[in-house]
Amino acid sequence: MRANLDQSKEALKVRVAARNAALVNPTAGLAPGFVQGNLIVLPAEEAAEFQRFCLRNPKPCPIIGMSDPGNPNLPELGEDLDIRTDIPRYRVWKNGEIVEEPTDVKSWWRDDLVAFVIGCSFSFEEALIADGIIPRHIACGSNVPMFRTNVPTNATGRFHGPLVVSMRPLKPVDAIRAVQITSRFPSVHGAPVHIGLPEEIGILDISKPDYGDPVSMNRGELPTFWACGVTPQSVVQAAKLDFAITHWPGCMLVTDVRNSSLST
Repeated sequence: MRANLDQSKEALKVRVAARNAALVNPTAGLAPGFVQGNLIVLPAEEAAEFQRFCLRNPKPCPIIGMSDPGNPNLPELGEDLDIRTDIPRYRVWKNGEIVEEPTDVKSWWRDDLVAFVIGCSFSFEEALIADGIIPRHIACGSNVPMFRTNVPTNATGRFHGPLVVSMRPLKPVDAIRAVQITSRFPSVHGAPVHIGLPEEIGILDISKPDYGDPVSMNRGELPTFWACGVTPQSVVQAAKLDFAITHWPGCMLVTDVRNSSLST
């Protein structure tokens, strides 16, 4: 995908802050208008198989950028962009376990690594806000709650694991409107995958997310779930991959691509 790049420097400011370790917090609400992305980095020998996994799981894993082996730059997402430094926090995985959560991964970078940037639901939140639907985590200044489910992804070779979802509590009328709005953004997860009854997808306690922060649920609200780009991390864990680098959940890559360019 090569979207039109905007000349504004707001997204670059976020990346530079992350690059300098001045920003180590979640990026929800930062650089409004610009696409944010999840990250997974894998050895080149696994890249083609993972790409097929993404094609078989387009809701949680819509690819919006992919690097050449060993190249930390993705010019289609930003001219001054270094995938090794421009995310506030990372996770380094060995044998399916987290071994480090650094603010840059220069010391871990190798010539055979391929970076995948996966669409993020933070991008469609701009459209929700424009319609008067303010996500609870944005209003509270916290990270979005994310949950592992009992819904399996479509396995491809060594890649398998449960679907991860992000959750936003909404009034029923807002949930209906959110379906209509986010359906226009398939590159960043599209419409919700589940509304209400969290136990039906294996979530037993809505107050205890597996990633991110809990948010309050008001009377009459429905937990509304979107497929989440943290799903590759559940895959890394389930498949016990030898080596991978991901973003820290909620700490995203902020690109120079406009959210409006993703709307269908």
